[in-house]
Amino acid sequence: MTLETMPLSKAMNAGLRKAMENDPKVILMGEDIGKLGGVFRVTEHLQRDFGDKRVLDTPLAESGIVGTAIGLAMTGFRPVIEIQFDGFVFPAFDQITTQLAKLTNRHEGRISLPIVIRIPYGGHIGAVEHHQESPEAYFTHTPGLRVVSPSTPNDAYWMIQEAIASNDPVIFMEPKSRYWPKGEVELDASAAPLHASRVVRTGTDVTLVGHGAMVTTLLQAAALAEAEGTSCEVVDVRSLSPVDYAPILDSVRKTGHMVYAQEAQGFTSLGSEIAATVMERAFYALEAPVLRVSGYDTPFPPAKLEGVYLPDADRILEAVDRSLSY
Repeated sequence: MTLETMPLSKAMNAGLRKAMENDPKVILMGEDIGKLGGVFRVTEHLQRDFGDKRVLDTPLAESGIVGTAIGLAMTGFRPVIEIQFDGFVFPAFDQITTQLAKLTNRHEGRISLPIVIRIPYGGHIGAVEHHQESPEAYFTHTPGLRVVSPSTPNDAYWMIQEAIASNDPVIFMEPKSRYWPKGEVELDASAAPLHASRVVRTGTDVTLVGHGAMVTTLLQAAALAEAEGTSCEVVDVRSLSPVDYAPILDSVRKTGHMVYAQEAQGFTSLGSEIAATVMERAFYALEAPVLRVSGYDTPFPPAKLEGVYLPDADRILEAVDRSLSY
């Protein structure tokens, strides 16, 4: 097994490079992704190595970028789009939800749209308005889109390749606060399938579930809980649509308690849906209601207040205590 230690941003770069080497129809598009290498340098050196016809710097026009990618996909290309920041995706929202998500169904499956839309999302970087949002629920609510989010460099490396290989449009949510911490990447072995949840820490008392950057926070909470005598199992959802419920349900049937944590607002969110589904499918195994820890139902606050807004290990542990006290 070949292991290499790298941050998530470099793992994304390596995964994109591998996909481009394997398929000449894979092209990258986005604002400043070529010569600059993207705001987060995820596409660094790819234009140098593959040329400006495969790594395209586009105008600042997200709707036009997605519309162009749809046309390219119809002619056999596999476009990978970068949206610079989460809050910038909304100018393209109509193209994504009205056209991209519906065209295959509209044509009764006669066309496919193998497009990946990369969206750096979430907080923890002290940015300004429109640069720290968690819009994943908009896309998970839209039939016709696949939505995934890696939490580790290894998952990033493999999941981006699997997303590009998919014949369906994939919204690829990248937790920007995890771009820099390093982790091991298995370069010659595959990760879990693209749409599989995964247990990343075993435990017996409470099931902690989340996605993206929140998985790291859940693991921190689980370590603190263990020091106090509580054993927490942690499940990384990975695929936000479709959701692989089997590992979540198996864990809940073992522990009888579940807490879902996310950076996004709590109202009508992914956490809401997963909590409701678990209570429907594992009701008789639960010893307490499924509890949710989330961002507050307000716009994302100024950077100095993000520590109050975003769930941390203490808020998760408080929910664990409440769950066990029922």
